[in-house]
Amino acid sequence: MIEVESLTKRYGRATAVDGISFRVEKGEILGFLGPNGAGKTTTMRILTCYLPPTEGTARVAGYDVFTQPMEVKRRVGYLPETPPLYPDLTVRDYLTFCAKVKGVAPRDRRRRVDEAIERCRAGDVRDTLIAKLSKGYRQRVGLAQATLHNPEVLILDEPTAGLDPKQIIETRELIRSLGGTHTVILSTHILPEVSMTCGRVVIINKGRVVAEDSPQNLTRRLKGAGTLHLEVRGEEAGVYEALRTVPGVLTVRTRGRHDGVLTLEVEVEAGRDVRSELAWAVVTGGFGLLGLQQAGMSLEEIFLHLTTTESSDAPPAERQGGETR
Repeated sequence: MIEVESLTKRYGRATAVDGISFRVEKGEILGFLGPNGAGKTTTMRILTCYLPPTEGTARVAGYDVFTQPMEVKRRVGYLPETPPLYPDLTVRDYLTFCAKVKGVAPRDRRRRVDEAIERCRAGDVRDTLIAKLSKGYRQRVGLAQATLHNPEVLILDEPTAGLDPKQIIETRELIRSLGGTHTVILSTHILPEVSMTCGRVVIINKGRVVAEDSPQNLTRRLKGAGTLHLEVRGEEAGVYEALRTVPGVLTVRTRGRHDGVLTLEVEVEAGRDVRSELAWAVVTGGFGLLGLQQAGMSLEEIFLHLTTTESSDAPPAERQGGETR
C-alpha cells in the first residue's frame, strides 16, 4: 500500500531525510517514531505530496508521490499536528466545505459528513462554532476531515497531542477501529500509544531508519543487556554472596522487600545465559527461589537505546525547513 525506497530530502548541504526505506501493508497501523528533528514530519509531508523528495521514490496505493501527486492526494487523509480548521465555521459547515474541496460528489456530501461526525464522536458539537471547541473536539474534527473522503491511507501526526487521558483513550480506540479498512501511519511521542495501537513500528534518527519491527519483536531483540529479575526468600547478605559466586554476574541490586522476600535485579555479561547457575546458587545456598525471569526492554527504553543522540545535533535543515518534531 505504501512503498518508500531510498527516500532522501536535502536542504542545501544538509540532509533531512537520508535514504530511508520501508513498506506499510494494506490495513496495517504503523507507528512512526523518532526524536525531535529526526525527519518524521518531513517524511510525512513527502508522502502527502506537500514536499518533493530530492532522491528516491515513494508510492502510495500504487501511485508515485512525485509524478502522480493528485492521484496520491485522492487516496490519502492527512492530519497534521495542528489541524487545518476554520474557527468561524460550525463543525458541519467546515466538513461540508472540506467535502467539496476533496471532490466528494454533491449527492454524497451530507452522508459522508454525517458518517465522519459519528465516526469521530463529534455528533454533540456538529452545529457548534469550531472557535468554541475544546482541544479534544478540535482533534476529532481534524480527524473527521482526514477520513471524510474515505481514503485508503491515513497519515496522522501527533493525533493525541494536548489531549487529556480520557480523550487519548477515545482517540486510540478510534484509530484502532480505522485499521483494517484503512492503512495508517501514526506519528506520536506517547510511546505507550504505539504499543497499544500499532502492529509494527519504524524508528528513525538523524533521517535514517534505525529499527523496524513489531513492538514485541523489538523487545525480544533488544532485551536488557543481561538483566534478570529474581524473587528470593532469604537474608539479603547471604543471597548477595551466593549470587556473586556465579561467573558472569556483574551487579546485584535489591529493588524491593516484602514479608522476607527480596526482589532483585541481577546484571550479567552480555550474551551469557546464567539462569540455571543463578537458580542453583540460590537453592544450594538454602534460600527459596520464588521467581526468575529475563528482563525485557519497554518501548520507551528501546526508543532511547536507538536514538541516543541529542535532538540538538539534528541537521540544521530539519529545524529551518519546518521539521519541529
